[in-house]
Amino acid sequence: VKQKERTAMQTYSIKEISKCFHLSASALRYYEEIGLLKNVQRTPNHQRIYTDEHIGRLNSIACFKNTGLPISKMLDFFHYEENITEHIDDIISLVSEHESHIQEEILKMQTDLLHIQQKVRFYHGIKDAINSGKEWPCWGDYSRES
Repeated sequence: VKQKERTAMQTYSIKEISKCFHLSASALRYYEEIGLLKNVQRTPNHQRIYTDEHIGRLNSIACFKNTGLPISKMLDFFHYEENITEHIDDIISLVSEHESHIQEEILKMQTDLLHIQQKVRFYHGIKDAINSGKEWPCWGDYSRES
């Protein structure tokens, strides 16, 4: 969000927030409707007014969304945050489970990346064989370790 002149409270339009977070206005309205975004005030013309607090929450939502946390779990997380002392174990459990999920996904992606890298080497080998008139390589010639 562009820097505005400093006032007592920074405010942003739905257009600014939408652009900053690459979200449609309808997505922002949906987040408000289901309770992910709270306390969105309105101008006298009924236009939504977002604050730095909303930006902080949207940063968390974007992180959670990008890492595959379901909206229902986001709602749980923000509900727990409303009373941290009562829900600290719930927060730690939710975030720890999500951390484990992300680590598993990273490992899967690393394995898949190795497979893709093997394919790149293999098909470069085929291209070289085509260009030189030599015998085509075998898939096994391009093990993941080489």
